[in-house]
Amino acid sequence: MQPHDFWQTLHPAGTHAGAGPFADAWPARLADGRQLLLPIRALADGRHGLASLIVNQASFAVLAALADDLAARLAAFAPEVVVGLPTLGLTLAAAVAERLGQSRYVPLGTSRKFWYVEELSVPMSSVTTHHLKRLYVDPRMLPLLDGRRVALVDDVISSGTSIVAGLRLMAAVGVEPAAIGAAMLQTERWRPSLAAFGGRVVGSLATPLLERTDNGWIAAS
Repeated sequence: MQPHDFWQTLHPAGTHAGAGPFADAWPARLADGRQLLLPIRALADGRHGLASLIVNQASFAVLAALADDLAARLAAFAPEVVVGLPTLGLTLAAAVAERLGQSRYVPLGTSRKFWYVEELSVPMSSVTTHHLKRLYVDPRMLPLLDGRRVALVDDVISSGTSIVAGLRLMAAVGVEPAAIGAAMLQTERWRPSLAAFGGRVVGSLATPLLERTDNGWIAAS
């Protein structure tokens, strides 16, 4: 596949074998069995890799399928407002909120507007950006969160650092999310950071840590 062809098509259940080895794409699976080919990115050690998902490059059909699935999973927690994490989580959060019957959502941001206050921000980094920035909530949005059941949404949960920053920011405004959702739960590295949430962390796709072999990529043992 060409790089721009990824994230564009959902394949029927069983189109791609699930075990591997695979050359350059991992077939992630939705709950209904449909498959989405995700490009494999090698990590710095050259031996391990991750399946990658960039939601804002996905076709509208793929985004809709992911949002449908995630909204259905989050509905069990009866969220009254969806809070989205930047940057790529915002695309997904808006679509999920709409499917949950909400008229708007609360976007967090890393760009400080002049009316923001430092007290309503926390440090933030991620696997893909590495550099440290700050995560803000617009003070004008606080009435939408007060006393409400919140679902915190990001595109991918990998190491858990971005979600943990979101949780710290929510704690600063007196909110403990009822649930956390993502389009993809990438490997198991995030679990220790979010252990307190147990079954309240849900994702449309789950992908393992991958290991390179002579024949291609397989799920690491």
